[in-house]
Amino acid sequence: MIDTSEDSAAVRVFPPVIPALIILLGIGLNYVWPIDLALAISKPLRFWIGSAIVVSAMLGLGGWSILIMRRDGQSENPWKPTFNIIDRGPFRVTRNPMYLQMVVVCMGVGIALMNWWLLLLAPVCGWLLQRLAILPEEDYLERKFGESYLAYKDRVRRWL
Repeated sequence: MIDTSEDSAAVRVFPPVIPALIILLGIGLNYVWPIDLALAISKPLRFWIGSAIVVSAMLGLGGWSILIMRRDGQSENPWKPTFNIIDRGPFRVTRNPMYLQMVVVCMGVGIALMNWWLLLLAPVCGWLLQRLAILPEEDYLERKFGESYLAYKDRVRRWL
């Protein structure tokens, strides 16, 4: 069950569900209404490029972020309390490296499958993550940390 206590963000959806649903939607749309731009990239090449993007995003942004959070004694779970603002590693470039990772994974899967719908839906994934996860987290962090979080927001962009 979702922890809705005062010391957590009011995130109402498990964030990884959003890119998973976007990927399924893109695959479904491609089945019903395929977009063919006649871009001749061999299956092995697009598989390797897309896979490299997915793995890089998952390890580079996602894995590194989780490692930093856990070393700091915090959970990546948005329903758990945040004890301090992390501003090192990928958090010094983007306030939301794990959510950025989810959008990049959608794009990598789109490239691997040569599915233009996934590339078109990647911004929708970002918008949904922002509305359903990022904004509630930012509200929570502003309430909890006040000026120190506002200063972090001024220094570091939400996405890139």
